[in-house]
Amino acid sequence: MTTPSSVVVVDGANVVGSRPDGWWKDRAGAARRLHEQLMLAPLEYDEVVLVLEGAAKGGVKAGRDSHVVTVHAKGQGDDTIVTEAEAAAGRGARVLVVSADRGLQARVEQVGALAVGPSWLLDRL
Repeated sequence: MTTPSSVVVVDGANVVGSRPDGWWKDRAGAARRLHEQLMLAPLEYDEVVLVLEGAAKGGVKAGRDSHVVTVHAKGQGDDTIVTEAEAAAGRGARVLVVSADRGLQARVEQVGALAVGPSWLLDRL
């Protein structure tokens, strides 16, 4: 398998939480719906990394599904997102992180990624 030249890392909790659609009643279901949308979205990235934490992990198993890689955070989701962004940038990929968390945005920019808010992704789903 070739190394992806462009990677988008999605803060699953942040993106799901940006829409008041009742996600809090079924976090696993909300994560599953986001994963399904990412599978179908015409994003101009070779790989999509969806980072899930907490109860949301129950909605999608960890691993690769076509161009979408689901990662279950072992601890803080933010730390996992930074690790994923840094690893992709280290492989020479162009990296975009989707999260409204300003602190997280600053952290991923320090490792060579660009950061955008959830509306960037939601507009493409």
